[in-house]
Amino acid sequence: MAIDKSAGAALNEAPELPGAAGGDILARPGRFKEFWSYFSENRGAVVGLVVFITFILIAIFADLIAPHSPTQQYRDALLHPPAWQEGGTVEFFLGTDAIGRDLLSRLIHGARYSFFVGVIVVVIAAGSGVIIGLIAGFARGWVDTLIMRLMDILLAFPSLLLALVMVAILGPSLTNAMIAIAIVLQPHYVRLTRAAVLQELPKDYVTSARVVGASRMRLMFVTVLPNCLAPIIVQAALSFSTAILDAAALGFLGLGAQPPTPEWGTMLADSREFVLRAWWVVTFPGLAILINVVAINLMGDGLRDALDPKLKRS
Repeated sequence: MAIDKSAGAALNEAPELPGAAGGDILARPGRFKEFWSYFSENRGAVVGLVVFITFILIAIFADLIAPHSPTQQYRDALLHPPAWQEGGTVEFFLGTDAIGRDLLSRLIHGARYSFFVGVIVVVIAAGSGVIIGLIAGFARGWVDTLIMRLMDILLAFPSLLLALVMVAILGPSLTNAMIAIAIVLQPHYVRLTRAAVLQELPKDYVTSARVVGASRMRLMFVTVLPNCLAPIIVQAALSFSTAILDAAALGFLGLGAQPPTPEWGTMLADSREFVLRAWWVVTFPGLAILINVVAINLMGDGLRDALDPKLKRS
């Protein structure tokens, strides 16, 4: 009779397994709802997110939104003022530059280049930095010491100066500028990942994974890394804005994107001599950089507040 009761209990528990799995899946929207509740408490972060999404949409649909080609020159409309200024026309809503190119179209296509720079730099810097940080955190000993001393050397130099030196060696281009910026930002990910790994290694779940025979690679990328992602995500958001700003700085100095590429920093460099004659050729690219960098930084602050458990209110 005892055997029959045990078998019946097992049969009764069997149908509950799909429900348990489904309940685990349904719990994920709950986690997102909790994240959004903390994130939305920061109104600046929400505004930054809206601006960032708008920035992405403009970059994706630049060819459809822009009224003109970013490189087309209108010789009869050199330094044409914006539409609302005396002498301006709706055809060139934000005016034209010194060789008759539509400023609005160049700003819209410039968003695509800035977004491309931010994505590539963050992917390279975060991808390589996280892997090196994991190696340093797990290896310890002389490997850890060697990696961290190399990172300290890179951090000892001013970031923009180091990027300038690298671009000067590699040659002025947008690709080389992205590589230089990624190398400059990489030490931040290495130090952040290593610190997070050292914090997680003594915990019980890591010890349990080691006891059951998990391999080193599984411990690194499956067990520990997912629990280190919160600070890395925040750093990635902040690095995105830094990449845009540094790329614009290199473009302004003539070491980034080269003319006629409609990159915001290059547009500023081309317009320096017309500051007093045509205010719009300098003002609008500068505002584009300012608005996007501030918006991404605000969004990064919101991510930090939402993902850091220490900042969450009980």
